[in-house]
Amino acid sequence: MQRALLISVLILSSCGLVYELLAGTVASYLLGETVTQFSLVIGVYLFSMGIGSWLSRYLIEDLIPKFLDVELALGLLGGFSAAILFLSFGQTRIFQIPLFSIVVAVGTLVGMEIPLLLRILKNKLGFRDMVSKVLSLDYAGALLASLAFPIFFAPKLGMVRTSFFFGLLNAGTALWGTFVLPLSEKHKNLLRAKSALVLTLLGLGFAFSEMITYYSEENLFSDEIIYSKQTNFQKIIVTRYKNELRLFLNGHLQFSSRDEYRYHETLAHPALLSHPNPKRVLVLGGGDGLAVREILKHPGIESITLVDLDPEMTRIFSEQPVLIEINESSLKNPKVQVQNADAFLWLEESSSVFDVVLIDFPDPSNFSIGKLYSTAFYRSLKRRLNEFSVVEIQSTSPLFARMSFWCVEATLKESGFNTRALHVYVPSFGEWGFILGSVGKLGGYRKDLPTGLKFLNETELRSISEFPQDMSKVPTEPNRLDNQSLVRYYDQEWNRILD
Repeated sequence: MQRALLISVLILSSCGLVYELLAGTVASYLLGETVTQFSLVIGVYLFSMGIGSWLSRYLIEDLIPKFLDVELALGLLGGFSAAILFLSFGQTRIFQIPLFSIVVAVGTLVGMEIPLLLRILKNKLGFRDMVSKVLSLDYAGALLASLAFPIFFAPKLGMVRTSFFFGLLNAGTALWGTFVLPLSEKHKNLLRAKSALVLTLLGLGFAFSEMITYYSEENLFSDEIIYSKQTNFQKIIVTRYKNELRLFLNGHLQFSSRDEYRYHETLAHPALLSHPNPKRVLVLGGGDGLAVREILKHPGIESITLVDLDPEMTRIFSEQPVLIEINESSLKNPKVQVQNADAFLWLEESSSVFDVVLIDFPDPSNFSIGKLYSTAFYRSLKRRLNEFSVVEIQSTSPLFARMSFWCVEATLKESGFNTRALHVYVPSFGEWGFILGSVGKLGGYRKDLPTGLKFLNETELRSISEFPQDMSKVPTEPNRLDNQSLVRYYDQEWNRILD
């Protein structure tokens, strides 16, 4: 019995941590603000574990059957948790209610486990051995789960199937307990019947996970989903309505094929036209190839290096016919070299120097992205530039996130760049902003605009640097690695808009 219970600790601690990670990950996918959501989920989960520990004192008799009942309840609730959260998001206006109801319930059940185990084992082990063995196995199980979840389960199985898998593991451990733990025939038969029912429900959920995921995504996205994949780095979804395609990363719109040309023309051409003779171009982010498409309209360009973290992004935009049509096969052009790497590390390791750098990272909604908008990153970038080099950075909305936008400009200035702010109206996003920067003097634009542009001309090039009063410059702190002020500005401003 002692060995069986200790093995159970290892398995059940893994399950408990995965349920916590699932809740935090799903919340960050659906609500954004990764740090905020994970902090709230972890805090409420730990508090609920305390409630569970306190409530366990009222479980007095028949501790082993009660312990197995707790495991079955936890397997059932934890197993269905991701499916419930995804399905409820499109059905309720206050998603936090089902989210934190599940977090509290799961945390309470997890909090009951260790106190019950310690009381069951107290007559089998000395106090010192009992506590040290149980807690060491509990922590070891948590470590295994924390490694396996991001490396294997989330990218390979997805959120919903992972949830059901660990629910099955939880309930299967309870069923195994009915064979190895001392139980009366009455308790044994009843618990096996309960285990069979829970395992059947979870098994059906696992079998139909793809259908559940599809239905939940259909509720989240009003248009037809033509591509959906959870990668090691993000959830990629492409939707279609008539002739319009939309790309979503972790639930956030990245572009609409109806108006993306306004965004990408403004991202690429001001920088390219600010350099006297650009030949070598670096694109950081922009795995969809749309910025590369615009760069290739300049015949003098000799080479383009695209650095994007996610190989799945560059793969689908190199292979999927409907996506290749949008980027005009830009990623297959012989001038283009694709590198799938972390941009921060890649800059540190590279020795190349570029004439123009276009930075098309997602908005700084969390600290892992915020570091790519920091003084440390821009100073690293300067080592890949010469005195004539020009950079241009997508910098969120100067209207909806005014302080965030000007924080990017202040950070670039703090890093030793001369700057010019730009903005453009993109119907899918609203007003959107870019910061142009150079190590040397930032002069005017060359007159040789490429042919075939849909939006930019000489008049628009002048107008995009003129800001109305409600988007004009405001004082902000630069964004440094040790304060991440940009992420704080971004969270505050977009929360006000979304509320």
